[in-house]
Amino acid sequence: MEIILLQKVANLGNIGDRVKVKSGYGRNFLLPQGKGTLATPDNIAKFESRRAEIEQAARAELEAAQARAAKLEGFKLTLTAKAGGEGKLFGSIGTTDIAEGARKAGHAIERSEVRLPQGPIRLAGEHVVQIHLHTDLTVDLPVTVIGEE
Repeated sequence: MEIILLQKVANLGNIGDRVKVKSGYGRNFLLPQGKGTLATPDNIAKFESRRAEIEQAARAELEAAQARAAKLEGFKLTLTAKAGGEGKLFGSIGTTDIAEGARKAGHAIERSEVRLPQGPIRLAGEHVVQIHLHTDLTVDLPVTVIGEE
């Protein structure tokens, strides 16, 4: 299945690229989410006429993400959780907890934007979490977990 990308897709291509993908990926992910359209002659002509408009919208989206990244610079999130004597948490801190804590601190972060490279946080102390604001922009957020007994 040949698709024209309407948005940049990680590990696939940029706006306007014509890519061949498996039919299930195109039909179930790219087309319904508006990330691509079928590469028919009519769709190619429509895309070329709207190319500047689509690229301008993508630039505006990247600039908005960069503005959010500037607001997050210097921000350190502190969370408290029940912990045992050795600093091991009862349970764990996940993406929902981090997004909710940031929201309470005045930063609009969605749960889907939080990336935990080492998995859920299970120990008290300093940790680094990635915030994925845009396909081209990821910000490191320091998180301090304080254990309460």
